[in-house]
Amino acid sequence: MERKDNELAFMLKYENVAWYEEGRVKILDRRIYPTKIEFVECKTHQEVAKSITDMVTQSAGPYTAASMGMALAAFECREFSKDEKMVYLKEAAYRLSHARPTTVNRMSLIVDGCIKAAKKAMVDNKEVDQEIFKHTIKSMNNRYSKIEEVAKYLVDMFPDNGNIMTQCFGETIIGMMLKESKRRGKNIHLFCPETRPYLQGARLTSSVAYDQGIKTTVITDNMPAFTMQNKKIDLFISAADSICLDGHIVNKVGTMQIAIIAKYFGIPYFVTGIPDKEHATIDGINIEERNPKEVLECRGIRNTLDGVEGYYPAFDITPPHLVSGVVTDKGIYSPYDLKRYYENETDNYW
Repeated sequence: MERKDNELAFMLKYENVAWYEEGRVKILDRRIYPTKIEFVECKTHQEVAKSITDMVTQSAGPYTAASMGMALAAFECREFSKDEKMVYLKEAAYRLSHARPTTVNRMSLIVDGCIKAAKKAMVDNKEVDQEIFKHTIKSMNNRYSKIEEVAKYLVDMFPDNGNIMTQCFGETIIGMMLKESKRRGKNIHLFCPETRPYLQGARLTSSVAYDQGIKTTVITDNMPAFTMQNKKIDLFISAADSICLDGHIVNKVGTMQIAIIAKYFGIPYFVTGIPDKEHATIDGINIEERNPKEVLECRGIRNTLDGVEGYYPAFDITPPHLVSGVVTDKGIYSPYDLKRYYENETDNYW
């Protein structure tokens, strides 16, 4: 199998996202990368779930971590009977998929795929943890391949010499669009809002771009309007934690305000990803609110006096009228026409 992470940055290599081996899952600690390159080692699937909750990994990282966590759960129950194994794995699947509330839908698809792999392994009398691990690598390869197709349509929108503003860390699409841009000889310059409080734009997006040889400039979260006005930004792009079929986009908090600014300046906003069939409307989305103390500090340093309060919704909702197009592996769709994506059969790559 040809791995689709070739030519991508360090943190997008499969082993450096999350990796199961010898009864352990190691997860690159994105809370401190690139200042330090350290891995959190999880000895139980409960520790994997906690790592997801604690933002050791984020963006698409939890998808891989959850699946590797399922392999670890299978290792934990290796001496159980078949019926006991299935009960244990289903409990682990629920725990891992519900580690963060806003992405339960996609995470459930991921762990369901692991359950299917486990059932087949038991029928075939194979080691369940290894079969889930193999399933995970295949799923990662499928996801990277599909996002590579998304990247081709997205890069079609890039000028030959373009200034692109991003938001947060889009994980695979960032690596794939940069790879595709270089392949086509496009000279692009990324402008990355820092994305407080975890600084995913400053630490992760810019690191991937730098690793892949792309010019990158980091700005603070209160600079997008001025930057768009003065740096000739051609496009605003983001990934999404959920793309509802009614065209509403759920992504890292701050996305909506940049989309509003882009609309004001006449700059297109393209969101990338696969529409969520299970979310026909925005009504079913539960926006995660994290510990408010996280906005009162930065990388462990308190910025306020004791007693000052914080507020931290992790995501916001961008309405369809602010979205120029949803870029998928099948082409670019109007946010008002996303149901058409599913008119033809679509493989589940989770």
